[in-house]
Amino acid sequence: MDPADEILDIVDENDEVVGRSPRGEAYARGLRHRCVFIQARDAHGRIFVHRRTATKMVFPSLYDMFVGGVVGAGESYDTAALREAEEELGVTGLPRPEPLFRFLYDNGTGQSWWSAVYEVRCELPVHPQVEEVAWHAFLPEDEVEGRLGEWEWVPDGLEAYRRLRAYRSAGNP
Repeated sequence: MDPADEILDIVDENDEVVGRSPRGEAYARGLRHRCVFIQARDAHGRIFVHRRTATKMVFPSLYDMFVGGVVGAGESYDTAALREAEEELGVTGLPRPEPLFRFLYDNGTGQSWWSAVYEVRCELPVHPQVEEVAWHAFLPEDEVEGRLGEWEWVPDGLEAYRRLRAYRSAGNP
């Protein structure tokens, strides 16, 4: 199926479903939908970082420190998080990602989605989807921090990362 044809729940500012729309139309019309962001770490605590392919519908060729994507119509955040993590990492049998928090991403230019942030430990060999991932590596967190000003990152991922750092510095695990 063409990703633009995937049906999404359209939600309001309170994350309540108010309709459904094909993904391509939701993006074109700036309809608010749902997404999941999963920070995957390996057995050494390094973060999975990747560069998106040039063919991605949103934020092509940019770097990201999360795997994830849209939540399908009728799908729960938790189900989408596991599905997206396994798809993008190219693994099966991943532990269920742990939900951390949600926030409303809004870039002020008509792009807005409810975002659920998760974390998962991936101790399996990864085989990322070639359609989604042009480059990948597990990087120590201090290297990710050092690259924030050097590489061009997806803006929603940067916002999720900023909020995740704040979440952890507030005493959350």
